[in-house]
Amino acid sequence: MKYAALIFRNLTWISQTLFFFKSQFAVILGLGLIAAFGRAAQLGAFGEVSSGFHVCLEVLIQSSRLLIFIYTLGLTNVRRAIFGVRDLFANKNIRTANWQIAIQKIRSEWPSLLANLFIYLLIALVINKLIDYAAYQTCLYYKLKSSEIISNKSSEWVIILFFKNLSVIPLTLVFNALFLLWITNKKASSF
Repeated sequence: MKYAALIFRNLTWISQTLFFFKSQFAVILGLGLIAAFGRAAQLGAFGEVSSGFHVCLEVLIQSSRLLIFIYTLGLTNVRRAIFGVRDLFANKNIRTANWQIAIQKIRSEWPSLLANLFIYLLIALVINKLIDYAAYQTCLYYKLKSSEIISNKSSEWVIILFFKNLSVIPLTLVFNALFLLWITNKKASSF
């Protein structure tokens, strides 16, 4: 009973993830759209791409994902996140202190950690099932091809990865960034 109360009282990590995603939806969606269209172009949704352009698109996709992570890690302040990461790698005392805090938090709140992970996995599973349903069980793919919005040579993966780059991938990046704040006792409620 003691662990159940601790778990439900400390679902802050997942609740902060969902709140941050909701409150910063426009920024996250914008960066997710960059990644989504980049990945769709890489998969040939708009026609063949050269290998050089494929590399440029990959840099663009990964940069937008990195920005989502840093934007979240700094709680909308990219500069603060960059300086925090720099200080973490440059200053041994900060790194050691954060490791000690993280180890202490894992030891004392492991049930909460597992509960947050389990709830996130359920959310991700539902999102992925909905994306698979949209790609394979609806006529969306054929409608996009027949309307010549996507190339006839493209596969269902264009739709799948487009929607994943708008939903589950940014949510995972937010979840992971807020995990780093949660595990080191940084205040994530300030956004």
